[in-house]
Amino acid sequence: MPIEYAIEMTRFDEDLTLDHLAEAGPFQPAFVEATADAIAASHVVAPRKPAQPWIDGIPALIEGNGSALHAAGCYPSEEIDDLTRSSLASFAGIRHLLEARGAQGFVRRCHGDLHLANLVLIAQKPVLFDAIEFNERIATIDVLYDLAFPLMDLLRYDQTAAANGLLNRYLAITPDENRAALASLPLFQSIRAAVRSHVLRAQFARAGSDEATVAKTASRYFDLARSLIHPPTPRLVAVGGLSGTGKSVQARMIAPLLGPMPGAVVLRSDVLRKQLFGINETSRLPAAAYQPEVSRQIYQMLEQRAGQILSQGHSVVIDAVFAREDERLATEAVAEVLNVHFIGFFLVTDLATRQRRIGHRTADASDATAKIAEFQENYDIGPLGWATIDASGTPEQIFDQCRLRI
Repeated sequence: MPIEYAIEMTRFDEDLTLDHLAEAGPFQPAFVEATADAIAASHVVAPRKPAQPWIDGIPALIEGNGSALHAAGCYPSEEIDDLTRSSLASFAGIRHLLEARGAQGFVRRCHGDLHLANLVLIAQKPVLFDAIEFNERIATIDVLYDLAFPLMDLLRYDQTAAANGLLNRYLAITPDENRAALASLPLFQSIRAAVRSHVLRAQFARAGSDEATVAKTASRYFDLARSLIHPPTPRLVAVGGLSGTGKSVQARMIAPLLGPMPGAVVLRSDVLRKQLFGINETSRLPAAAYQPEVSRQIYQMLEQRAGQILSQGHSVVIDAVFAREDERLATEAVAEVLNVHFIGFFLVTDLATRQRRIGHRTADASDATAKIAEFQENYDIGPLGWATIDASGTPEQIFDQCRLRI
């Protein structure tokens, strides 16, 4: 008979928490996608909870942040008051949205404290740990409020591209209702930043704290909270060009440049087509899926989704061939109707370069082949009102041309 049971635990390397990794350098896209996958998986299994207690408690949370920041005595009172007022106004504007999401089951018992120090790399995979287990009330939140913590924290570490990639991947693999709730992100991220600011200020009382470092970090969070709650006007950017011109790479590079933070939602025609037919992104579609009537449907869906996102105050980058003038004009019309700024890029390069790039693709959503690239040479593009971009160089050289025009 055993006298007493014991559990032998293995300690993970604390240098591999994501806050340490974020300080070491930019995250690679594959790692960002894996992180989004892990967060989304945690939300799938999170139990659904009644939403009203959490929603009703948000004003008190906002005001509590303001009181704690005032008590810290480190920031101008008028700036704290503006943050509080703006946050309450933002909440009033989206309360109906949050209540609808609660009814849809998006308020769940989540991790609850998902800043980067509570994510760690184990066996080359991101793992969530140290969730709020002691207080169901605190951990019962909208899944997007849970996601807002790592998004905001990545911004604090100047990992804007990673934050944008995390958002886009999460939206791609979770229900469409999350894309319809982007209006909540400025407030959610701002609240998270304000919480981190006053929590760090409380560390001043701890013996041995590096006050200068803590003060700088806390101020960074406070400034971020104020910036996030005042999002800029959204923009619509379209990146067109024949297969192999590098549209998708440029769309991903452009997206983090566009406010509100953490950047634009990328809508890619190749991915949307695969979703329409219910197959994996990297699986190939038959030729029938590329008939003109299907392509018209895809462009209409791109326009509809872009309008939905822009109307929430969030920017969009559309990645599609845009070989037809009517497709380009219809996309411009989306921006015109919503009174948002539009920028169109059309990437061009020679056939040999396009075919070489297509030949080097692996695990990509595009079904383009060298033969298709050759066929596209016969397209009548029509008059181009968009900026023509020389796409013969490196991604960085192409991006520099685009960035100058944004």
